[in-house]
Order: sequence, then structure tokens, then C-alpha cells
Amino acid sequence: MIAQPQPTRLLTTLTDLVAIPSENPPGGEKAVAEYIRDWLAPLGFQVRLEEYAPGRFNAEAVLANGPGPVFAFNTHMDTVPAGDGWQSDPFTLTERAGNLYGRGSCDCKGPLAAMLEALRLMAEDRGNWSGTLMGVFTGDEEVASEGAKYYCARKQDIDMVVVGEPTGNTVFSAHKGSFRPRVRVLGRAAHSGSPHLGENAIFAAGLLMPRIAAYHDDVLSQRSHPLVGNPSLTVTRISGGHADNVIPDACELLLDRRLIPGETDDTAMAEIEALLDSARKDLNLRCEITGKNATTGGATETAEEAEIVQISLAACRASGQSDAGPFGFQGACDLVHFIDAGATGTVIGAGDIRVAHKPDEYVPRDEFIVSAKIYGDIAQQVLGN
Repeated sequence: MIAQPQPTRLLTTLTDLVAIPSENPPGGEKAVAEYIRDWLAPLGFQVRLEEYAPGRFNAEAVLANGPGPVFAFNTHMDTVPAGDGWQSDPFTLTERAGNLYGRGSCDCKGPLAAMLEALRLMAEDRGNWSGTLMGVFTGDEEVASEGAKYYCARKQDIDMVVVGEPTGNTVFSAHKGSFRPRVRVLGRAAHSGSPHLGENAIFAAGLLMPRIAAYHDDVLSQRSHPLVGNPSLTVTRISGGHADNVIPDACELLLDRRLIPGETDDTAMAEIEALLDSARKDLNLRCEITGKNATTGGATETAEEAEIVQISLAACRASGQSDAGPFGFQGACDLVHFIDAGATGTVIGAGDIRVAHKPDEYVPRDEFIVSAKIYGDIAQQVLGN
């Protein structure tokens, strides 16, 4: 059994990480990656920083310790922008009433600090396990997961992974995906003083939107996954017109299609194309998909009977979680990219996703410390002799 996490060291690490701005956009993951390198290299890890795009970095730490499985911890180094409305400096970890406040405290510098602690404890106990232990810390998860996509496209030998996201120290083994096509509805320009001479694309888009809402209500809401629930379709942005006195000849909608495991970008695209085709025929609309916006990625799940899920559940229960899961994320995360690369995995971390992107983001202090023990216990069980 590995040693217990050291609370003082954990708090120092989280304080240091929160103090490094890595708001995305623009990112700034390099400074976090360098901190990780300086933290893990003295422990015997081979640490590689990879610039996958100009100024954007991943950090990979590897400790090979004989034959056995390849096990990785993963979380992301970027955060959402700090924004306004904080009671304290978002880049100064501040404790109030047992909670640790700061941007990234739960999403995801809290999981990162706890994973670093678990990696340290495993490195100091390498006589009691065999295999390859990794820390894979990626950039850009908050926008398009470009770091994880780049890394996993080139790394195919990880057997099991635990992804750090705020789950209240319970086990999430599935998550939704997202697909965001842009739909352009066409009209015909005219002087706004003579609107009858044109075709108002905004009005035309208004005819399409009830069809989108009905598809969500009548079709998608009837589908369900046992862990993540229903898929969805909605409109999140609308843009049309180019001058105050011109009838708009085009209006663009951004659709947000949330995927459940078993659905893909391609299947969602085919369904939306069919919806648009019916609108063309029934309403005489001119509309088309013109592209798609980048997202974190698709939906995924690891079967409950998989070894990593069972080990994760046991570790969370041993740390006091009576209802440890498995559960499913309504949002997306980087787990899908590791599964696409051949791994099985779970998502675990301290904190509540509902406070993650808000002012006064926080992680409960005791929950944060326990998360490092959970991570260490999982690594020990996967790699233990």
C-alpha cells in the first residue's frame, strides 16, 4: 500500500497551479507544463513537453518500472477565462469555510494537483508495482480538445486511463459528445423600404426553428442512454443581415447537437440533413449546412464490467463514497479520445462541475485531499504486483 497523500504538499501544489494563468483562450499551458516537468522529473519520470500548435503544449511524464500494464492519469492544463464577479483574486487560492477558491480549483487544477501527488507516491513506492505509469496533461480541453486529439492520434499503447474532472469523487464511465453544424438560410436582398421585393432570410430562419425544436421534442427526447440520458438539439447562436436598411439575404444558425454513446458526428449530420431536406420540400426554404464549429469531441462509455471501472468504484467506495456510481457526464471531456486510441477509462475528481465555470469556483478542501488517495489507490491496484 502506498503512503498517504500529504495535505500540506497538496495545498502548496494547488496554490502554485492556480497562480499560473492558463485561461483558454488563449491557453498559456506552457507555464503549467514546465511546472509539471519540474515537479516530476526529479522523481525519475521521463518528461516530454510537446508543442502541438504554436504556443500550445501537452506534457507527458513516463515512469517505466518493469513489465505490466500501461496506466495513465490525464487531465487538462487550461481553464476557462477568470471573468468578473469574484470575491477574491481568482489566481490566489483562498480558503473559506472549508472550500478552496480559485480559477481551476476544481476544473481542472485540483485534479491535476491530486494526480501529481499520486504520481509522486507511486514513484516513491516502485518496489511494490510493475508496469508503466504515466501522467498525460493536455491543452485546449475547454475549447476543442486539440491537445488530447493530437496526443491520442499518436499514442496507441495506453491500457487504462483515469481522467480528472470534477465528479464529487464518484466514478463517471460515460459522457455525452457535442456536434455543432452551421446552417445558412438564404433569402434575397432588397431595400428595407420595399421589403416585398426581397425575401427576408431571418423570417425564413424563423420558419425553420420550430422544426428544430420539434425534432428535439418528438425524436431525440425519446432516445435515452442509462448513464447520460437523452440526446438534444437546439440553436445557440443566430446571425443575419449586414446593414440597417437592407432586407437580409442570409441568416446563419449554430446548432448544438449533444450526442449519447452510440451516436456519431456522421449520424447526427445525416439526421440534420434530413430535417433540412423536409424543410426545403415543405416550406420551400433554401437552407444548407455550411460547416461546423470545433467541439471537445464525441460521446463514449466504458462498460461497467471493465477492470478499470471496477477498480475505480472500489477505490471511491473505500474513500467513503457509498454511492460511487457509475454515472455519466452530460457534457464532454477528453476520455473519448483515449478510448478511441484503444484504452478503457473512467472520469474521477473532486468538486462539482456546476461551479466550475463560474465566479468563485471552488473545490471542497477535504474532498480534494481524498481525491489524491483515490488516484493513488487506483494506480496501485492496476499496477500492483
